Amino acid sequence: MKSFLTRPKRKLSPEPTSVTDDDEPTEVKLVLLSSVHPDIDQETLLDFLLAHDGSVDHASEALKSSNCHQDVKKSGVIGHQQSLRQYATGDATSPTKKKLKSKKGSTLHLFDPEDVAEHTPCTIIHNFLPPEEANALLKELLHEADSFEKITFKLFDNVVSSPHTSGFFVESYEDMMSQKSEYYYNGSQLTDVRRITPELTKVKPIVQAAVNKEIQHRIKTRYPNGKKLKHQSPNAWVPNSAFVNCYNGAQQSVGWHSDQLTYLGPRAVIGSISLGVAREFRVRRVVPKDGDTKSAEDSDAEGQISIHLPHNSLLVMHAEMQEEWKHCVTPALSIDPHPIAGNKRINITYRDYRQRMHPKYTPRCACKVPCVLRVVQRKKENFGKYFWMCHAGNVPGKEGCSFFQWAEFDDDGNPVVNGSTVRYSQR
Repeated sequence: MKSFLTRPKRKLSPEPTSVTDDDEPTEVKLVLLSSVHPDIDQETLLDFLLAHDGSVDHASEALKSSNCHQDVKKSGVIGHQQSLRQYATGDATSPTKKKLKSKKGSTLHLFDPEDVAEHTPCTIIHNFLPPEEANALLKELLHEADSFEKITFKLFDNVVSSPHTSGFFVESYEDMMSQKSEYYYNGSQLTDVRRITPELTKVKPIVQAAVNKEIQHRIKTRYPNGKKLKHQSPNAWVPNSAFVNCYNGAQQSVGWHSDQLTYLGPRAVIGSISLGVAREFRVRRVVPKDGDTKSAEDSDAEGQISIHLPHNSLLVMHAEMQEEWKHCVTPALSIDPHPIAGNKRINITYRDYRQRMHPKYTPRCACKVPCVLRVVQRKKENFGKYFWMCHAGNVPGKEGCSFFQWAEFDDDGNPVVNGSTVRYSQR
């Protein structure tokens, strides 16, 4: 930091000789922009810089012609940014035409729904619910969150406690009893399973319709030949459960992970509503390697992409998400309090628990615990292959056993046992 704060000041030329300023690191470019536009926050400066391919001069000219300065003087804050494209002027290249690529060791911030759909395995819908419905749902879940608990589990041989609280909601009393007696999470059974609340029930069909619409749109516009992915279910997505997370304050977070597929099946789709305080949702592509080791440096080979999740937004995690990407919610340096939620963010992840993935169809290891379904992500050799392994090893204080079995699924994601697709009866 001292090196570029103490260096001789450089003037911004009105007619730049370089469009990308590739000889300067991003931090220096931000310092230069900040010296000319001291009333604009760093996040907005970075957005303008990205929108103009890293050109300090083009970004500065766009800032001068935008209304950001006026907005700051009127309200003291920057309004929600809908699109990077709105800042592009002159001969700057449109981000949607030129592929935005995150780079190793860097974080690329995306705000525009079209950019999110183009460069991540997600789609986002802003202002998803009518404001009064979003607020009613938020108030209801803030009350529920008062009694949420942290989850303790084993991660990479370390016992950790989730740095946020959560609750699990299902549709009926029968489902509650089944979850407590038959289903396992991180090797243990849940003790706090709740009946779905009135507002969660009210919103569910709205989420279901929106997610199914986005699934079909993605298949037609993003997938090869306009066809669903292998192992992706051709059936409609029907949510029948919801994990609700509460992040209280800027430091509560969740680390890099993929959501568990054991009861969702391959190529799972999840609909996630954000309420209250806006936070960053980061994703990074899994980069498999040859050999048995994979360093933290390797895992960041393509950098990270940050998606801004404002109040009342729906994020759809599509069928390629859990197998090919990792995601997290990072601690924030600061947050803007929400008028209802204060410093809290409520996140609802609606999920479709599939009958064919019921625990009674799940292999059991020597520990007599239903196994967990995982997918190979580290090695190129078997990348994308599914397998069953002992779940007890995720329980603090237990070692588990060495059970391993490859999992087979047909093209529609139905489990195949002894060459036959698993059949089930409706409850």
